[in-house]
Amino acid sequence: MSVSNKLKIAVIGGDGTGPEVTAEALKVLAAVASRDGISYETTDFDFGGERYLRTGETLPKGAVDELKKFDAIYLGAVGHPDVAPGILEKGLLLELRFQLDQYINLRPVKLYPGVETPLSGKKPEDIDFVVVRENTEDMYAGIGGFLKKHTADEVATQTAIYTRKGCERCIRWAFEFTRKRNNPKGKRLTLVAKTNVLTYGHDLWWRTFQDVAKEYSDVEADYNHVDACCMWMVKNPEYYDVIVTTNMFGDIITDLGAMIQGGMGVAAGGNLNPDPGGTSMFEPMGGSAPKYTGKNVINPIAAIGAAAMLLEQTGHEASGLSILKAIQIVTGTKMKSQAAGKMGYSTTEVGDLVIAALDT
Repeated sequence: MSVSNKLKIAVIGGDGTGPEVTAEALKVLAAVASRDGISYETTDFDFGGERYLRTGETLPKGAVDELKKFDAIYLGAVGHPDVAPGILEKGLLLELRFQLDQYINLRPVKLYPGVETPLSGKKPEDIDFVVVRENTEDMYAGIGGFLKKHTADEVATQTAIYTRKGCERCIRWAFEFTRKRNNPKGKRLTLVAKTNVLTYGHDLWWRTFQDVAKEYSDVEADYNHVDACCMWMVKNPEYYDVIVTTNMFGDIITDLGAMIQGGMGVAAGGNLNPDPGGTSMFEPMGGSAPKYTGKNVINPIAAIGAAAMLLEQTGHEASGLSILKAIQIVTGTKMKSQAAGKMGYSTTEVGDLVIAALDT
């Protein structure tokens, strides 16, 4: 991952409430940078639904090469009611993940103090694990097509692509992350797949996992079928430390993870290219929520959490962790709810509260 003396951050505020939560994240980032002596600069890009409607482009020519010059990308949200589903997701989000080779999707699943979970009796110490999702292969590679489209005999194919390189680099990164995380309850990495049915691609995942595990004797190498994982995430989330999984299954179980940690309003994630010179992208997991645009009521906690992740992954771990600590103070002692319009504070006031809690 690229890290320079002066952190260069590309900012894509995006659509709907994306620019609003991005403003709060950048406000908190500025406060931490001033306190900790972090030198950085931001450059805004107007990629999203409005630009697409105006120009017909999701990413203009040369955009990816321009973004490669940055240490990190901060993304607010994309999604516009006047743009058909799939256009921005595929043409912008997936395109950036693939062209920037962001092969790790990192999703902490952490219940903050004061945040309600639908799991009865579970506390913050019970819901605190991380999902490492392979981010550039599987069904998302776009291999497939139609035969006799729009007829009674139509056939559609969608081929999942798995490579040894793709599996191994994700699994190895997950083992390293598990070791570094150093969970005091025990270092455990759980591979989530479906080896009893998907006997080709997931067999490759299984064999690669077993091979790499031999190099990490200090980490317990564990396995769950994906359906069992969904059950245990609900029944016993405290079992998990780090999960490593395929692109498709990771897409599904991280949304389940968001719900058990209190909803999309608190869920943040990163799309990482951890290689030297790589550019990674950080974002809140919630959508653009256009119905709340301009009302100053949307929850910025996930967006601020994404800024914390950006700092952690670009060589400023202590600064990022201080933001996460401040977030937990605010959710635990100030906010009435994580739902838009019910927080007890406006969007901008929540950002101010996090800044006030930084040195608490």
